[in-house]
Amino acid sequence: MTEKRRHFASDNNAGIYPEVLEALAAANEGHVTGYGDDRYTGAARQAICQLFETECVVFFVSSGTAANCLGLAAVLSPFSAIIAHRLSHLETDECNAVGFFNQGVKVIGVDGANAKIDPSSVEQSIRAQREVHASKPRAISITNATELGTVYQVSEIRALTAIAREHNLIVQLDGARFANAVAHLGCSPAELTWKAGIDILSFGGTKNGLASGEAIVLFRTDLVADFAYRLKQAGQLASKMRFLTAPWLALLKEGLWLKRAAHANAMAERLRQRIALLPGVLILYPAEANSVFAKLPSEVAQAMYQRGWRFYADVGPDAGARLMCSWDTTEQDVDSFARDLAECLGA
Repeated sequence: MTEKRRHFASDNNAGIYPEVLEALAAANEGHVTGYGDDRYTGAARQAICQLFETECVVFFVSSGTAANCLGLAAVLSPFSAIIAHRLSHLETDECNAVGFFNQGVKVIGVDGANAKIDPSSVEQSIRAQREVHASKPRAISITNATELGTVYQVSEIRALTAIAREHNLIVQLDGARFANAVAHLGCSPAELTWKAGIDILSFGGTKNGLASGEAIVLFRTDLVADFAYRLKQAGQLASKMRFLTAPWLALLKEGLWLKRAAHANAMAERLRQRIALLPGVLILYPAEANSVFAKLPSEVAQAMYQRGWRFYADVGPDAGARLMCSWDTTEQDVDSFARDLAECLGA
């Protein structure tokens, strides 16, 4: 197997769009004012406002962890708590960065099938917090698409935001794979965010064709006060900001971000169909975004590794194999993987 073959370990492993690479090269010409006071950053902010059909405030940061934790910092106090699914990236994979950026803050993990928060668990969690003696719930964080490759319907988001409004909570959306969620549902970005009650969005770009960089989108302008100071203090005010923002213009142009996400989703569905009926394979969760979770015999996973394939084999509560498709995954990649898997299974 050559080094050029694509794998299924992570959409982080994929390269960047050729159009993004061209945008970076174009932004590299001449001298441009730093720290975001440039035409690329201004245009990128405006493009995101147009995408969401509303005036919002947009900041650009280097990573999803920074986007999640700094976005939440806009609404948190040291005694605050965030309610999130126990399998969320915020809870399991960010080294309590939210507590680092917001000292004293606690994440309360709640349950729900297929990594989607059950509204009843939110109500129970809020009631369980003893006034003054326990951390005060201030925000709900949801992930769409989820860590198990499932997608919240608009109605499911509305159910959670209704509870949030009842209890004066802010709702933040971890959208590292937001593009895949929108592509799956076929709704507008606005319908899946602020129109459904989302206050803050971490808009992911890295997993969908950018070299680096996520956008913090604040749909409520009353949350903006002093936010730029938080950004600077956290080391997230890029001096050469144009290299974070010019790629967004290429990403969003003519719906490219959504077309490529839809392709990744389609490749995941093709992969699910190719392996679902193989003996010894159990599909664990609905494949609604760009990943397939499957239970494989451990010796089969090892045999696939020996053939040069790369994927995580113990992800999620069922310790399944996570097979992640990317914007550049091809039908040939999928079919080659499925063929090798069938051979390793003796099918």
